Amino acid sequence: MGGKASEPAPKSKAPAASAAPVSHRSTGHKPSSTPHKPAVSHPAHRQSEPHKPAPVRHIPRPVEPLKKWVVSDYVVPPVEGKVRFHDLNMPEQIMHAVDDLGFKYCTAVQAVAIPPSLEGRDVTGKAQTGTGKTAAFLIAMFTHFLRHPRKRPTKLGAPRALILAPTRELVIQIEKDARDIGKYCGFSILGIYGGMDYDKQQRQLREVSPEIMVATPGRLLDFRRGGLLDLKHVEVLVIDEADRMLDMGFIPDVRTIVYSMPRKEERQTLLFSATLTEDILRLASKWTNEPIQIEIEPEKVTVDNIKQVVYTVPSDKRFALFYNLLQRDNPERVLMFCNRRDDTERVLGYMERCGIKAEMLSGAVPQVKRLRVLEAFRAGTIRVLVATDVAGRGLHVNDISHVINYDIPLDAEDYVHRIGRTGRAGKKGTAYTFACENEAFSMPEIEKYIGRPLDYENPEPELLVMPPGVGNEHRSPRRPSFGRPPGRGSFSRRPARR
Repeated sequence: MGGKASEPAPKSKAPAASAAPVSHRSTGHKPSSTPHKPAVSHPAHRQSEPHKPAPVRHIPRPVEPLKKWVVSDYVVPPVEGKVRFHDLNMPEQIMHAVDDLGFKYCTAVQAVAIPPSLEGRDVTGKAQTGTGKTAAFLIAMFTHFLRHPRKRPTKLGAPRALILAPTRELVIQIEKDARDIGKYCGFSILGIYGGMDYDKQQRQLREVSPEIMVATPGRLLDFRRGGLLDLKHVEVLVIDEADRMLDMGFIPDVRTIVYSMPRKEERQTLLFSATLTEDILRLASKWTNEPIQIEIEPEKVTVDNIKQVVYTVPSDKRFALFYNLLQRDNPERVLMFCNRRDDTERVLGYMERCGIKAEMLSGAVPQVKRLRVLEAFRAGTIRVLVATDVAGRGLHVNDISHVINYDIPLDAEDYVHRIGRTGRAGKKGTAYTFACENEAFSMPEIEKYIGRPLDYENPEPELLVMPPGVGNEHRSPRRPSFGRPPGRGSFSRRPARR
């Protein structure tokens, strides 16, 4: 790919013209009309011999040419209080990719995490999704590999870097980000996660030796037990969303993976978590070597960059409010959250009647379709994505301008993760929450968690006019609620289906 590196060699003539005619008894073809010469044997008569497969070897990912790009093309003026990527002394390949992605200045987590990471120090970071932490550890990792190339090929299934993430959606997004940031580096990258064809991923491991592997713990251990992975050559380990790993019960698997690698003094470890509880810090002390600890407060994400409005609305007028807000704001990409799977199906049906290009994501959607829907959402062919919280922390799509909490989340922390899908990497975003008579009691706990009161509005009458062809909204009755819901961390009121 890319430009012509050298003049192509002259094409060889066809075999029939460069060699003597062959005997046609084995093929059944008529003799050639050309002058007869003594027959010679042809490879065709040896087709019955068993085929010997070519030896498997490391296949590096094609490197995109630099297209005559130079760092001076990437112009970012110095601004007091902001860190430019120019200030970090990164390789040209990384700078080119950063320029392509439109990055200008480092986010808060990038400004404090990249410098020690480039020095080879371990880092323990408190940072939520949307802060730019993925780019931070990828930039440090690619820079290390460019400055310290492999001296000799290693066997298959022996990555140089391993990135662990709790969900397949997050693995897919990290893999995509790695390809974007490493597009000019030529490193092979592979994502390993459940819910996809096991045999296909097994073939990929046998055919390519990935230098960077992104994986969920369970599927990674499956391949390791099968003898397809060797983690003894890992130079960089990244553990992303460690708190979610803990919540989902993955820590025993992660511990097994970590202890199959070189000792912590012989590798670099970067651990990121939305919270740094005592349990997380205890794990970090075991898995990292004298780490630099950084903390980026979540309030800076939820308040500064995101306009948050709570609309008090009857439950049977929520779709009318959504439809009219969509017409008023005219956003290009909207993410809507519902608490239950049947609610996503019902609301999606309303949208289809109104001609809105929309799809849904829930635990009932097969993984293959889920990937197809996400790609269509990224590409802009789907305007609205309706999801349950199964997508709350695993969905990473750029330029989501609006998040709609059609249902108020059952946990205050889920509110932060939901609206964190917009206003990412310093951009502005909008989050609307529909507080109906059945769920409004949850709002004080959310306000307490984010540390600030929210703006409440009564929608204007014209915003509550139902679009033609939909009629009044009906939903199945919920069980009566007795008092306020349990506090953060309780799972007693979570719906059974996601």
